Amino acid sequence: MRRASFSSALHAIRRGFERGSQGIRSLRGSLSFQSLHYQSSKKSNHQEKILDPQDQFLQRWNKIFLISCVFALAWDPLFFYIPVIDRNKKCLKFDATLKIIACVLRTITDLFYLLHIFIQFRTGFISPSSRVIGRGELIKDHATIAKRYIFSYFFVDVLAVLPLPQVAVLFIIPRLHGPVTSKGLLKAVVFSQYVPRLFRIYPLYKEVTRTSGIITETAWAGAVFNLFLYMLASHVVGAAWYLFAIDRQHKCWHESCKGIGCSHLFSRCDVERGSYALNETFCALVDPDQIVDSDVFNFGIYYDVLRLKIVERHHFFKKLIYCFWWGLRSLRYTSDQSHNC
Repeated sequence: MRRASFSSALHAIRRGFERGSQGIRSLRGSLSFQSLHYQSSKKSNHQEKILDPQDQFLQRWNKIFLISCVFALAWDPLFFYIPVIDRNKKCLKFDATLKIIACVLRTITDLFYLLHIFIQFRTGFISPSSRVIGRGELIKDHATIAKRYIFSYFFVDVLAVLPLPQVAVLFIIPRLHGPVTSKGLLKAVVFSQYVPRLFRIYPLYKEVTRTSGIITETAWAGAVFNLFLYMLASHVVGAAWYLFAIDRQHKCWHESCKGIGCSHLFSRCDVERGSYALNETFCALVDPDQIVDSDVFNFGIYYDVLRLKIVERHHFFKKLIYCFWWGLRSLRYTSDQSHNC
């Protein structure tokens, strides 16, 4: 009886171990399946982060970014209107209000540019080798997408988005006391970024028109685009003309100052200056066509903007409208001259 009872107990224990082992194997299989399912789901979610270039969201974003680029091209020349002449004190000062406005507007467009760069690293593309038949294969590999963007427009976008004008007008120019003038730095900074921004807008415009939408490839769309370029060019030429006019007045003061030993900081209103009397006759505003004395400074094409005291005003819209009109007139005159040649 004892032997039978002992055998029965061993049999029960063995069956218990077998059931436990079977349960462990079942649990292991379940965990393995869940792990594979999680990895598959994670991989699927990872791939879903790649945007299709034909996606409606991306097409809408391209239109929004194109509009922001247009505003950026129109806002950058505003930095040229920041310098203002104080003719009574014979010095140069800066419009603090316009400086803040220009920096804020430029920063807003820079944020759009940063978001666009991020989206470019998440946008797939159609493989050129698969476009023989049908739509083609959408490339979703992150490394391939990043390599393609880096070797195309990445460095152009980075150069365009650097906050150089903001840094220049807020931090560098107020502390600039060297031979490099504040106006020269302002021109170099704005134009160095204006070129890549202008270079980037045309392929983006073609992409938006290709995918259609609000802007379509029609005759009127092309006419509107050309009209915009013409008005933008007038705006840029007018703003540059304003800054070069201040530069011309600045040059006159410096040349007049050389004869009496003035400091090179004489024309800055925000620095300590000695008591010097400039030659009023030398810097007198005289119509270039009526100059007969070589001792009178010739202001050339900047005579009108100086005579009308446009460079002395803090009323921004009057300066903007007048300089835009001058730029429009100059481009029209240049166009007429080229047709007559």
